[in-house]
Amino acid sequence: MVDVFASNAFLAQTLAAKSGDAPNVSGVRTEEEAAKVAKEFESFFLGQMVEGMFTGLDGGGPFSGGAGEKAFSSLLHEEYAKVFAKNGGIGLSDQLKTEILRMQGIETQKEQK
Repeated sequence: MVDVFASNAFLAQTLAAKSGDAPNVSGVRTEEEAAKVAKEFESFFLGQMVEGMFTGLDGGGPFSGGAGEKAFSSLLHEEYAKVFAKNGGIGLSDQLKTEILRMQGIETQKEQK
């Protein structure tokens, strides 16, 4: 079985290395910052998935949005992803937060008690 934390760390590093838009974990100093960055990563990941869902769909026909649709569809996909992540997402942010905290050597509130 694949180690979930190792695969999430690999995902985070891969996303950060391949895109300038991906959130940066290097400045994380608190648990709250880690949660925010993890949510941003989940939103970014969901954006990539949503983008893939619409790839290859024929936008032609009488109800096509034309050039405007092509220009703004990526923004729409990004907003879909933000809403998905804000409303619970797919559970990736919780695991990423734990991994970010571990990588940065930050103790969580639970560990301090």
